[in-house]
Amino acid sequence: MSDAPHIPVLLRPLLEAVAPVRGVWLDGTFGAGGYTRGLLEAGADRVIGIDRDPLALEMAAKQEWGGRVDLVQGTFSELDQHADVPLDGVVLDLGVSSMQLDLAERGFSFMKDGPLDMRMSQDGPSAADLVNTAPEEQLANILYHYGEERASRRIAGAIVRARTTPITTTLQLAEIVAKCLPRPKPGQSHPATRSFQALRIAVNAEFDQLIEGLSAAERALQPGGKLAVVTFHSLEDRIVKRFFQNRAGQEAQANRYAPAVAEREPPQFTLATKRAIGPDDDELEANPRARSAKLRVAIRTNAPAGSVDAAAMAVPQLPVRRK
Repeated sequence: MSDAPHIPVLLRPLLEAVAPVRGVWLDGTFGAGGYTRGLLEAGADRVIGIDRDPLALEMAAKQEWGGRVDLVQGTFSELDQHADVPLDGVVLDLGVSSMQLDLAERGFSFMKDGPLDMRMSQDGPSAADLVNTAPEEQLANILYHYGEERASRRIAGAIVRARTTPITTTLQLAEIVAKCLPRPKPGQSHPATRSFQALRIAVNAEFDQLIEGLSAAERALQPGGKLAVVTFHSLEDRIVKRFFQNRAGQEAQANRYAPAVAEREPPQFTLATKRAIGPDDDELEANPRARSAKLRVAIRTNAPAGSVDAAAMAVPQLPVRRK
C-alpha cells in the first residue's frame, strides 16, 4: 500500500479506543484511505470503504489492498445498505479531506482561487448556485445556523448586493465576506472560515447525512460493534455527543432546539469514551489541521435499533422562510 496523501487525524487514539480490531469494519468516509489502512494493520479482516467523492475512489482503486477492501461510491447515511454482514465497527471522519482542500478546482478552500463548487459528490447544485440564487434571509439563516456566524445578516446582504455580477470563484466570495468583518489578529482564523463551513454544510446536506449515518450505523453494527466518529467543529460534535448520550440512555441537558427526552428506549450503545478525545501535542505538531478534531466512541448493545428525532439530537434547524 502506498502512503496516503494526507495524515489521518486521531488515528492512534482511535485505534486504541476501539481495540481489539477484528472482523469486518466499514469506513464511511474513505477519503485517501488512512483510517482503512490503519484498521487493516490493526487486525481488521476486511473493510468496506464508502465515499461520495468519485475522485477518492478513483485514487483508491489504484492502490493495492490485498483483496481486503471493498470500495463503494455512496453516502454513509446509507451505510447499512452497503454492509453485507453485521459489522464489527464503523468509522466516520467528518472533516473535509486534505485532498479536497488542496485541490483548488473543488472549491472548498478560501485560500486558493477556484470555482465556487464545494460538492463532495460532484453532482447536484453547487455553492455558486446557492450563493447566486438564494434569498438574502435564507443565506443569513444558513450562515448563522450552520456556521455560527454572528455577522450573518451583514454578510448575506453584501453577497446579495455583489451578485449583480455572478459570484463564481472562491476568492470572490472570500473577499466579500472579509470586507464585512474586522481584520483578523495574528493566530485568528480567516474571516471567511465560518461562512465557507456553513455553505459547505448546506450544499452537501451534512447535518442530515450525519444523523442518518449514525442511525444507519446503529442498524448495521452487531452487539459489541464499535462506532467511532471524528468531528471538526462544535456543531458536529454536539450532534454526535447528543446522539451517543441519548442512545446510551443518559439524561442530557435541554438545548435550544429541543428539550431533553423524558422516556427512553433500552440503550442501544454504551459509551467507550466518557469525554471527547482531542489531539496531543505530537499530533498537533505533525498535523496542525487536527487542532479542532474530537473523537467519540460507543459500543453497540443488543437492544433493537430505535427511531431518531433530529431535533432532539441537536441538529440545527433552519427557520421556515417567511413569504
